[in-house]
Amino acid sequence: MSLGTNIQYLRKINKLTQEQFAEKMDVTRQTVSRWESDEVTPELSKLVEICSAFSCKLDELVRENMSSKNEIYSEVKIRKVPAFKMARYVMISPNPESDVQNYMRNWGKVSGLLAAEPKAKLIGWDFPFVSQELQSRFGLHGYVAAYVLPEEFQTNCSGVEYAESKEAEYAVITVTEPMIRPFERIPTGYKCIMDFLQANNFKDKISDDIISCFEHEYEKEGVHYMDIYVHAASVTKVDAYSTFNK
Repeated sequence: MSLGTNIQYLRKINKLTQEQFAEKMDVTRQTVSRWESDEVTPELSKLVEICSAFSCKLDELVRENMSSKNEIYSEVKIRKVPAFKMARYVMISPNPESDVQNYMRNWGKVSGLLAAEPKAKLIGWDFPFVSQELQSRFGLHGYVAAYVLPEEFQTNCSGVEYAESKEAEYAVITVTEPMIRPFERIPTGYKCIMDFLQANNFKDKISDDIISCFEHEYEKEGVHYMDIYVHAASVTKVDAYSTFNK
C-alpha cells in the first residue's frame, strides 16, 4: 500500500484521467503523476481536497489499502433494466427487511409464483415515509420487498400491491458478502455509486413510475452477493449495457 496507489485507485474507479483529476485539484497532470508514483507527497491542503472530492476520510487515504475494496465491491456499471411488473408489500417494524421478505416468500408460495418460477427475483428498497418520532421513540423503520413477475405469470392472490416499473438506466454495483458487515458494506456500496454519478456528471433521478433504487440479493457458488441499483439520468456515451435478465 502507498498513498500514491490510493490516489490512483480513487481516480480510476471514478473514471477520471490524470488530466481531469489535475483540473479538479488545480494542479498539473505532471503533479498528479508524481503523486501517484510517490515521488511527491501532496500538501495537507491538497490531501483534504482529495478526501472531499472522493468522499473518503484522511486516515483512510493515508493509512489504508483502499484497493482492497476491489475484493468486496465491483466497478459501477450502467445497466438498462427493461420494464417489469411486480408484486410488492411494505412493512414497518423494528426489523422490516427480514419481516417483509419472509412475508413475500410466503406469498410467493401461496400465489403459485415460486412453483412456476422457483428463482423469481426478490428485490427490495427502503420505505422512507416513517416519521422521525416512530423511528426514535419506537425503533420502527420501513422496507419494501417485491417479486419481479414473469410476463406469463397470472394469479388472483391478494395480499400485495401489483405495480409496474418502466424501462430505465441504473448505476449498479455488486457487493460481496454484504451481511458480514451490513451497516458498513451496504451504505458504502451506495456511496460508491453516488461518487461515480457525481464524478461522471450523471444525476440520480426520481420518477413516479420508475423505482429510484433497489437491492437484489442472491447466492452464486456458495457466495452471497447484493446488487445495488440507483436510477440515473440518461447519458450520451455508455460503453456497454447489460440487462436485468442476464
